[in-house]
Amino acid sequence: MDNPVKIDADVIDYILSIQKDGEESMPKQEEAGRHVPGAEQFRAFIDEMPGGFFVYRADGTEEIIYANKALFRMFDCESEEMFRELTGNSFRGIVHPDDLEAVEKSIWEQIAASQYDLDYVEYRIISKTGEIRWVDDYGHFIHSEEAGDVFYVFVGDATERKSSHQETVDTIDRERKRYLDLVEGLSVGYESILYVNLDTDVVQAYRLNNRTNQLFDKELQIRQYGAFAEEYVGMWVHPEDRDIVIKATDPAYIRNKLSLGRTFHISYRVVEEDKINYIQLHIVNVGEGISQIVLGYRNMDAEVIHEMEQQRILEDALESAKASIIVKNAFLSNMSHDIRTPMNAIIGFTDLAKKHFDDRAKVRRYLNMIEASGNQLLRLLNDVLEIARIESGKIEIVERKCSLSEIVRNVHASVFPLAEPKRITVSMDFSGLVHDTVYNDERRLQQILLRLAGNAVKYTEDRGRVSIAVKEEEGPSRGYATYHFIVEDTGMGISENMLQHIFKPFERGKNTTQSGIHGAGLGLSITKSIVEMMGGTIDVVSEVGKRSCFTVTLSLRIDDTESFVAEQEEKRERQRNKARSMGSRRILVVEDTEINLEIEVEILKDAGYLVDTATDGSIAVDKVKNSRPGYYDLILMDIQMPVMDGYDATRAIRELKDPDLAGIPIVALSANTFDEDIRRSRESGMNAHMEKPIDTPQLMGVIGDMLGEV
Repeated sequence: MDNPVKIDADVIDYILSIQKDGEESMPKQEEAGRHVPGAEQFRAFIDEMPGGFFVYRADGTEEIIYANKALFRMFDCESEEMFRELTGNSFRGIVHPDDLEAVEKSIWEQIAASQYDLDYVEYRIISKTGEIRWVDDYGHFIHSEEAGDVFYVFVGDATERKSSHQETVDTIDRERKRYLDLVEGLSVGYESILYVNLDTDVVQAYRLNNRTNQLFDKELQIRQYGAFAEEYVGMWVHPEDRDIVIKATDPAYIRNKLSLGRTFHISYRVVEEDKINYIQLHIVNVGEGISQIVLGYRNMDAEVIHEMEQQRILEDALESAKASIIVKNAFLSNMSHDIRTPMNAIIGFTDLAKKHFDDRAKVRRYLNMIEASGNQLLRLLNDVLEIARIESGKIEIVERKCSLSEIVRNVHASVFPLAEPKRITVSMDFSGLVHDTVYNDERRLQQILLRLAGNAVKYTEDRGRVSIAVKEEEGPSRGYATYHFIVEDTGMGISENMLQHIFKPFERGKNTTQSGIHGAGLGLSITKSIVEMMGGTIDVVSEVGKRSCFTVTLSLRIDDTESFVAEQEEKRERQRNKARSMGSRRILVVEDTEINLEIEVEILKDAGYLVDTATDGSIAVDKVKNSRPGYYDLILMDIQMPVMDGYDATRAIRELKDPDLAGIPIVALSANTFDEDIRRSRESGMNAHMEKPIDTPQLMGVIGDMLGEV
């Protein structure tokens, strides 16, 4: 299609007025004295143009506001309605979807470059019959009084031309393919480009760098190739690599190599100002036969350095993997020892208890050892599961209102039984507290302090001291305070070398056999990970044989009302008062495993409770539903059960019509102890979540708290 002429805004206004009114209107051209044909003749002229013509809005809708019949024919449409339905009446609907983004980008780039010239693009269209055609598009952006900012466009069918052109291109490409390596050689990546005619022994410089510049006076200079090659090697090439370059640049060798392919390359070193650089020389055949070649010299320093860096990274990764294997092997060795030792105690003391069944003192001692060994195994299992959950990103931090002093007191109460046999003094210090009530993950903070305090007791000799202190500082913003939780001991201390690895998984200062203290080396790694999830830091200072001090720093949102502790105590007092007016308590135990059911029933009966049982959730729901209010005082609910699990059973009980039955306290008693399990318990309506194996004192404490018992 020949380049169309530009038309002005008045003509566009006139065209659009015809489209709008269907009759001739008086355009501005007539006022200017120019002749304008009648509406019907002008419309016929536009419709019978050999090429398509249309006008569309330049805004985001790209709505077509005028199109001639020639355009309809290009799309095999018999009417304007058919064309508008096919294209969605927009420029976007005209252009093939695969070409649209590039076309629109090109149009706006051309407009930005020149607002006076017609822009040109070519693209594909899809006709009503599904045929794909190519079109030439000459358009112009203009402001019309009739329609605002618009594009007017002339389009012509370019399918035949594109087909013929493609054949020509294919032919040219076949001819040009042999020169593609030359084009590559002329790219910016090559610091020197030389043309060589092997038949005439001539070399001509097309691009020079610092080294080749000393062998040519200027670019395009011609000299003898043999002399150049000899001087280049002697002047620049590293002595150890000269034979390689001499061989590769010998004409006979070049002809032989290029007879096997159109290009080859070598890599070597050059010495410049006592610095070694890495060079790659590409030799490309660019003529008929093997006489005309191009030499492209490329600096490979960056690639070689990168390759060396990658090699170093791989070596580091290998060393890290080896170190990890060593650490994990040590961990597995410790774990094997630390599992088999308590298992040996459990099996051995069980056998001894059977043999000395009538000796109450011995049996009690054996049972105490079995209990201690079982707790040791449980701690190992919990640590391994916890580190696995941390690495998989399944740990959640849930903030609730809590008392920091109460958390520390709970930690103190937990470690005191461990410290008492060793006559270790465990002290608490709240003197640095200003705001006791904060919003925090109470369970996680207590877990952190319990691990640190437990370690302090574990690694402190008899008659030593352990202190747990809380200090408060002004926070980073209003409503927040910075808290330092400090756990210090007078224990064996930690070596300077070990301090660098103490928070890594599977690391221990000494193995189990050397220290006599059991543990997989996961506790501090778990602690550090949780502290960081809470947005805090953990630091340690230590002196071997004297002391260790761990400091956890957290920024916590404070509660200025300071009423939380008082409210909790008032609630407990109400429960105690209520308890004094009530008789014996009945607990419904819901448990499907026979051995667990027997253990739970015996524990509760020994504590003086009346006990009823159900072996799945549906039975428990029926028993509660058919009981009178007050018959059951509390329910211990297992989670994983057949027929109906503990979550569904709890929801069913909470939905009972009688509020006294629906409000019975329900405590989850389950081996499912992860954060999501505890959350699901709360969401289903349970009042608390206890873990298996059962910690009897802890269970009695929760039941007593739920029932308001002293």
